[in-house]
Amino acid sequence: MSLLAPQSGAITLPVPSELSAPFWEACRQHRLTYLACPTCGAAQFNPAPLCRHCNATSLERRDSAGRGTIDTWSMVWRGPTPAFTVPYAPAIVALDEGFHMISNIVGCLPEEVASGRRVVVTFHELPDGTVLPYFSLDPAD
Repeated sequence: MSLLAPQSGAITLPVPSELSAPFWEACRQHRLTYLACPTCGAAQFNPAPLCRHCNATSLERRDSAGRGTIDTWSMVWRGPTPAFTVPYAPAIVALDEGFHMISNIVGCLPEEVASGRRVVVTFHELPDGTVLPYFSLDPAD
């Protein structure tokens, strides 16, 4: 069996909004970012104009170390279109800074993916220049 790989076909690409554009620009620089609230200290991944915990409007974009733990995951053996490389493993990753994000796990065998495994972000550029964040198993784990 081969290793899980980043998608390389004609997949649906992100369409940055005013709120998400800074995240995608950081990905092009191989940086994973999140929003942090200086008022209550909460971290959140999804772009929003206010803190989801205290409603403060002074959110700051910060760099993540890109390390976390697989919270939950699934193995997809049949993609939504033939353009998808299968199998692939979408996962909810709990980042060490306190936010969660969805991405795919890459660079390992399907049977190595498990909840609780430590992961680290890795970036992959698509032919159009879009850079997507994926996660691979943390070699220190």
